[in-house]
Amino acid sequence: MTTTSTTPLITPADRFFVAGHRGMAGGAIVRALQRAGYGDEAQGGALLTASREELDLLDGAAVAAWFAAHQPTVVVLAAAKVGGIAANSSYPADFLLDNLKIQNNVIESAWRSGVRRLLFLGSSCIYPKFAAQPIREEALLTGALEPTNAWYAIAKIAGIKLCAALRQQHGFDAISLMPTNLYGPGDNYHPTNSHVLPALIRRFHEAAQAKAPSVTCWGTGTPLREFLHVDDLGEACVFALERWQPGPQELQFLNVGTGVDLTIRELAEAVAAATGFAGSLEWDSTRPDGTPKKQLDVSRLAALGWRARIPLAEGLAGTVAEFASSGSARL
Repeated sequence: MTTTSTTPLITPADRFFVAGHRGMAGGAIVRALQRAGYGDEAQGGALLTASREELDLLDGAAVAAWFAAHQPTVVVLAAAKVGGIAANSSYPADFLLDNLKIQNNVIESAWRSGVRRLLFLGSSCIYPKFAAQPIREEALLTGALEPTNAWYAIAKIAGIKLCAALRQQHGFDAISLMPTNLYGPGDNYHPTNSHVLPALIRRFHEAAQAKAPSVTCWGTGTPLREFLHVDDLGEACVFALERWQPGPQELQFLNVGTGVDLTIRELAEAVAAATGFAGSLEWDSTRPDGTPKKQLDVSRLAALGWRARIPLAEGLAGTVAEFASSGSARL
């Protein structure tokens, strides 16, 4: 049975390192830690971050040296090379190699330098393409992956297993969370290399501005997807760091999501309305759909006392407003 600790497992006096703080997920985690009062300098704590210019996570020696110099006590690994279907299909070696290097360098350096607690951020793409829905954590490695993001998924699976292996062999306190599709402030709105929701926001916003008569979307619009606001993810990460301590015979990772999905067609229609696009929607069925349905079973995390709080309509409205004011610069 998955359990929670009644005493927080982290303190304001801890030295937190959020790897990937400039990314959407990492930024949300930093904000959540700050809201909760962690990394309080007055109590001897710190909230450590390092830009890519300051620390290349692909360089193992540099990562080890950084850990030795800064001595974090709690680490959140949110750094990763990410992208949508087009990016994963075009750069499979990059997605596999870069993510393996980042994970191995940070996790091993954290363990060797005496970090007390580590949270690895995975992805729901780790699960088989045709996993039973909603997807339980036990579905991992029970079937073939979705080919359009298999390289990224394999790297994330390796990260989960590395955390579990270090816990089993060396007692290293490493846990993992598997979020569903994320959206919100700080997303990547690249016209071809972004995920589905930011890609739709960009496309419909530009079409609305240009008063275009129609917008063509990839696929058939029938796949079902679940979306989690990134600020909810940030809160889930803090909750897990504070409370979740799996036993030796328990799964070392938990799903994070809303438990509610919708079709890509419904999503596109919602984005069109939020951006003020008044034209028609067309669908290019020659483009890949990806996994037909991906809805997470979030009952384990709910049983611990955490649930997502931001409804999609509310989160989408804020995200569209953020993009309209500044997001178009994020490529």
